[in-house]
Amino acid sequence: MLFPCSAEQPLLGSSCVPRTVLRLLPLALLLPWVTATTLNCHKTCICASNIVSCSKRNLTTIPTTLPAYTAVLDVSYNSIDRLSAQWTTVPLPKLHNLLLSHNGLNFISTEAFLYVTHVRYLDLSSNSLRQLEESMFEPLKCLEVLLLYKNCITQIDRSAFSGLDNLQKLYLSQNQVSRFPLELVKGKTQLEKLSLLDVSSNRVKNLPIQELKVLHAWIKNGLYFHDNPFACNCDLYNMLAHWHIRQLTSAVDFKDDYTCVLPGPQKTTVAVFDLNKDYLNCSTVKAEDQETYLEQPLTLNCDTRHRVMNKTWMIPGNVLVTPGGNHSAKLLKDGRLEIASVQLEDSGIYTCFAVSEVFNETLYVTVKVHNFTLDGSSETLNTAYTTLIGCLASVILVLIYLYLTPCRCPGHSKAKSQQEDSIHSSMLSATPSHEDLATKAGLSRHVAFIDTKDLQGQNGKVKPAADEERDGRRDRGQRKKSDAESISSVCSDTPIVV
Repeated sequence: MLFPCSAEQPLLGSSCVPRTVLRLLPLALLLPWVTATTLNCHKTCICASNIVSCSKRNLTTIPTTLPAYTAVLDVSYNSIDRLSAQWTTVPLPKLHNLLLSHNGLNFISTEAFLYVTHVRYLDLSSNSLRQLEESMFEPLKCLEVLLLYKNCITQIDRSAFSGLDNLQKLYLSQNQVSRFPLELVKGKTQLEKLSLLDVSSNRVKNLPIQELKVLHAWIKNGLYFHDNPFACNCDLYNMLAHWHIRQLTSAVDFKDDYTCVLPGPQKTTVAVFDLNKDYLNCSTVKAEDQETYLEQPLTLNCDTRHRVMNKTWMIPGNVLVTPGGNHSAKLLKDGRLEIASVQLEDSGIYTCFAVSEVFNETLYVTVKVHNFTLDGSSETLNTAYTTLIGCLASVILVLIYLYLTPCRCPGHSKAKSQQEDSIHSSMLSATPSHEDLATKAGLSRHVAFIDTKDLQGQNGKVKPAADEERDGRRDRGQRKKSDAESISSVCSDTPIVV
């Protein structure tokens, strides 16, 4: 115990303290709290019912002794560079809005939110934060909106947002993030209620395109990643073009802000939606149809841009699907349409009507049913092989018939030669050259193919009529002059009956 020294007591080796030191002792004990600001609703801050506004007051710390009924605390536009675990020593169970923007914050303790677990709206934008550590926001079980845009964030721990089961909107734009946080929208760490994720104006070069394609439309509708240095490729164009066809807000509202860098030393930046025109010649994207096979199960998704909607379906023929109705399709509880065994008559356009209190949406799905079962594909293949073999066999038989037909030989009799010449002549001319031969040909008909060598002249053309007459006479066995139609009919491979 300290007590003042008397005039007779020496100072050294005694337990007394000079009176002047005792007078300064209370001030010394209070020195650690001298920089703390005590809430003053008349001078320091503005207090309006349960709102405490201390904006633009040149504060370096958050005022202490905040009332327990505080619902909104605004300390934006000050000079608070650290948010320690002791910024409030008493619980604030009614605090739901905490505004800390424009302060130059560069440090946030992992225990900074232990006493404000009911905050639903947290604004940390326009500060100097560089990294988000593990489980930094975990105590904020009720948080719905988190603003972190316009900081200096380069690293985000994969579990930085763990525990935020009610988070709906997360703004990370205008930072230096180089990795797309896929774990927030897919996988075990997915934030189930997250409907808006903004990572625009960062340093993301590569997107997990295949993973993003399979997300629900209500998630893709709120994914913003424009104004990043993506490498140009047709996969990026195809994904965004499909989103634009579906009228997803993220692709429609910022269509001109989606850019990419062309390959090459120039590093030219172009619009992603122009890649199908002047640059990479990407194929034009159209609405996708759904294909299936006979007797296969089919489930159609009504993938709406909003999450909670009442959905009804209309099958081809404008027939409304009703619970317990006599339809091949069945309406599931989650809004999907299920067909247990697809038949040919199930082909056509299916319409989904989605309705909510503030939004209506209509989706069309075109279904194409292939006329064979998925297991019977090999049977179809065998049929194709059978057809091919049949065609080859037919060609071989025709060739055999062409080249093995008996021909004129020098040893044959003159009468036979004349008969064969008569046959040739009758085939080549619409009007027979000799009546008697024509009569004989009419009595005895034969199937014959024309030897094209007898018809060809120079350059493969049929000899003119002038070559048929020599010295005013016709050579025996030569045809009479006929028109081009008769020539063209003979030059086909179709047998001619004479």
